[in-house]
Amino acid sequence: MKWIRFTIDTHVDAVDMLSYMLDEIGVEGIEIEDHLPLSEEDKKKMFVDILPDPEENDNTAKVHFYMEPEQCDPERVILQVQDILRETKAFCPVGKGTVSLSETEDRDWINNWKKFFKPFRAASHIVIKPTWEEYTKERPDDVLIEIDPGIAFGTGSHETTRLCIQALDKYIKPGDSVLDVGCGSGILSIAALKLGAGHAHAIDIDEMAVKTAGENMEMNHIPPDQYSLAHGDLISDPLFRQKAGMEHDIIIANILADVIMPLTGIIRPHLKQGGLYITSGIIDTKEPEVYEKLLENEFEILHIEHMKEWCCFIAR
Repeated sequence: MKWIRFTIDTHVDAVDMLSYMLDEIGVEGIEIEDHLPLSEEDKKKMFVDILPDPEENDNTAKVHFYMEPEQCDPERVILQVQDILRETKAFCPVGKGTVSLSETEDRDWINNWKKFFKPFRAASHIVIKPTWEEYTKERPDDVLIEIDPGIAFGTGSHETTRLCIQALDKYIKPGDSVLDVGCGSGILSIAALKLGAGHAHAIDIDEMAVKTAGENMEMNHIPPDQYSLAHGDLISDPLFRQKAGMEHDIIIANILADVIMPLTGIIRPHLKQGGLYITSGIIDTKEPEVYEKLLENEFEILHIEHMKEWCCFIAR
């Protein structure tokens, strides 16, 4: 069969935000073309002695994604992408900011990214390993997390997820109850439990994400009585809030700033007195708005951690 290939011509600064927002409309995977020079870390992952001569970096990038013709309305998808580009333009340059489509032959594009997902250290002693890769512990106290994200967000490699994992590594206490809002692949809940949490309740508005989180729990040999999973919208559904539980020691939300801000207005009853609210997925241009929203809802901001253009709030 053939696929419809959508191509966004944009600026390299917009790629991260576009990838987040495309995920929100159901895009299952993206390919990125740019001329950015490889970092030293990237070079180590290439496993070659001689790299090709780099192309001149003009700050342009192409973001490709694929859809089955029978499963999408191309005109509707283009309108959605144009809306995303307009929203993104308010926060960073989008370059040409155009979207086009073409037809491409059948290929295993949805699994091609797997060859680039290798074991890596997300925190001082936390290693993320894809299920299809081998890994031998480098340190006796390494905590190993196996992940197959499927089509859910959350390999652990993105800066926002790493910020959250590092925050959990710092603040989790034995026996803590954790609420993971927007759990994606379940990676943060798994990290919390492997770091000593007593129970994790993982929720997501995407039913497939909840299913993937459950599969990853089993992959990591997490006992069923240590976690619960639920599909629903905590912000818009008051009845669903009852399923989220109250008096959690830690609530963690790695979503987007525009979701975190309304979430902050309703999350307090789910948090134990003195408990921690850890939020990421926040582009630095949105940091002041999230800051004000936390203060407005009587949170005390303990720390703000940064990684590249993303930030993570730790509040109580």
